[in-house]
Amino acid sequence: MFTKSLIPLGLLVTVLLGVTAGFQLRSSELNAAYAPAVLSYADAETPIEGVSKLADDVSTAYASIADTANAAAERLSEIDAFLTELTEAARRESAFDVEQHDAVAELVNKSKQQNQATEDTLESVLSTQLGKPIGQTFGKKATVKVFSLKEAGYRGYLAKVKLHDPKAIKLVMSNDKIGDKGETTSSAAKRTDAVLAINAGGFSKDKNGLLYPMGVTVVDGEIVAFYQTGLSFIGINKNGHLVGGEITSRKDIEALDVEQGATFVPTLLQDGKKQKIPTKWKNKREPRTMIGHFSNGDLLLIVIDGRQKGYSNGVTLEEAQTKLLEWNVRDAYNLDGGGSSAFVYDGKLLNSPSDGRERKVVSNFVVLP
Repeated sequence: MFTKSLIPLGLLVTVLLGVTAGFQLRSSELNAAYAPAVLSYADAETPIEGVSKLADDVSTAYASIADTANAAAERLSEIDAFLTELTEAARRESAFDVEQHDAVAELVNKSKQQNQATEDTLESVLSTQLGKPIGQTFGKKATVKVFSLKEAGYRGYLAKVKLHDPKAIKLVMSNDKIGDKGETTSSAAKRTDAVLAINAGGFSKDKNGLLYPMGVTVVDGEIVAFYQTGLSFIGINKNGHLVGGEITSRKDIEALDVEQGATFVPTLLQDGKKQKIPTKWKNKREPRTMIGHFSNGDLLLIVIDGRQKGYSNGVTLEEAQTKLLEWNVRDAYNLDGGGSSAFVYDGKLLNSPSDGRERKVVSNFVVLP
């Protein structure tokens, strides 16, 4: 049986050779078909490398952008922190401003209370020593209270003036001129519609009978006369405060910011202390005109009669210093006195001039209501 089923060897060899040839032929066809594809991949390898490099560049750029964004974020964070700190500082400053405002308000309130206490004390002192005012004027620009002064050996009149407007007090030259025949205090008061007036600076007369002010004179902020120095200048500054002292130059006047001022001698009080009285003026009883300010800043205008035996002998400057301090006066100056002394209130001459009538003078201090 085995011999009948066996395939002849020659036939097998022939078949195998045919298969092999067919396979080789098929391989050649496959190689021919896929050859272009292999070539195309080789050709594309170079562009793909360029794309890869571009991708790397883009990646690097994005990384740089990311770094920049991070830096910007950090900067924004710093700015936010700064703004937060600034806001907190503003809040603290606002709180400080409120505290400071409250502190200032408290100081102002205390100052008002102290001023009122000083005012009450001063009123008490004056009422105790002088009695009730004999006249009062409550004007828009100034409040004036007038007292009659009666002491052992002399008589006079005193005015306490509270300025509501610094321009309420003025120095008036005789008929508004430098070099004039003079003007009485009553005339000056009437001409200017003043509620109160007293004579002011010293003067001299030339050969033609014209009066000229001595020393330094200031009217409405202008130096209208500047002659002899070394005397006491008596001025009112732009705030309505009494200023003065010895003047040696125009710069001294400018430094005081003076609006109105005249000259005589001597200075009586400064900062509540008695000043030295020159030898030629010591211990002499004379009619006096003086100006000063009280501890609360109110002005004092005073005239004391003299040279009238049995009525008023006048007062020495030393006595005047002591009495002024008793009235709580801080600064005071002696104005022209003697026969020039005149005190006019509400259109009337109240004092008794030593000449028996008013003297024409070169200047007057007037108070407008």
